[in-house]
Amino acid sequence: MIRARIFLADDHSQLLEAETDLLRPHFDIVGTAMDGGALVTEALRLHPDVIIADITMPVLNGIEAVQKLVQSGSTAKYIFLTIHSSQEFVQACLEAGAQGFVSKSKMKAHLIPAIYAVLDDMSYVPSSSQ
Repeated sequence: MIRARIFLADDHSQLLEAETDLLRPHFDIVGTAMDGGALVTEALRLHPDVIIADITMPVLNGIEAVQKLVQSGSTAKYIFLTIHSSQEFVQACLEAGAQGFVSKSKMKAHLIPAIYAVLDDMSYVPSSSQ
């Protein structure tokens, strides 16, 4: 079975480490970025299957970075992993092109199911995020 290629973007190194530890047994982590500019550059270079991004990052926020990737023709699936949980943020992420939205506080329970859902072209927005 081919493992999905995942790219992670967050401006907190400890969270990137926790995400990597959680996901590595199930997926190939092909890269990480700590700002939205690096996310765009590296994602276009590496062509991951799924990009997991925070909203609040330097240079470009996650929503702006995803919009740039979509406009550039990236075929990745997008999931936001964030502390923001208001309906306005959920809607903005979905409008930018994301198919998944997971609260950082629920990462262990929801991130892996979210990845499998978006890989199957389904959206994943747990009701706890709304």
